[in-house]
Amino acid sequence: MSSMAADTPTRRPRRQFTDEFKAQAVRMVLEEGRTVGAVARDLDLTGSALRLWVEQTRANRSNGKTGLTTVEREELSRLRKENRQLRMDREILVKAAVGSRGRCNAMNDRRDHAARATIADERKRQGSDLGSMEAWRIAE
Repeated sequence: MSSMAADTPTRRPRRQFTDEFKAQAVRMVLEEGRTVGAVARDLDLTGSALRLWVEQTRANRSNGKTGLTTVEREELSRLRKENRQLRMDREILVKAAVGSRGRCNAMNDRRDHAARATIADERKRQGSDLGSMEAWRIAE
């Protein structure tokens, strides 16, 4: 088992970068004309991370003409999260409606039948009571 662990490359821990650091790295690419790869190597970054920062900065500077601005990205993220929650809520409600539809109707049918039988029984009982009361009145 130890040989498998030795073969697996260790992942570098996730790093956090300040906004100033990102801005400086992007400036090196956009204003100094250096390549993304060269700046990434010099700053010990991944090229893909720096490329995303550069694209985001270009989008913000062009007011969204070259991509989504930071504000638009935040709004999109919020709307996607809200949409995901609404879909889950809807799915739960649909499942509840479908799941209860058959049982609810069956229960209503049984309740209706039981209620009709109870009402009929009650009318018969009241009718016999009324009939006996009528007979009692006539007898008096």
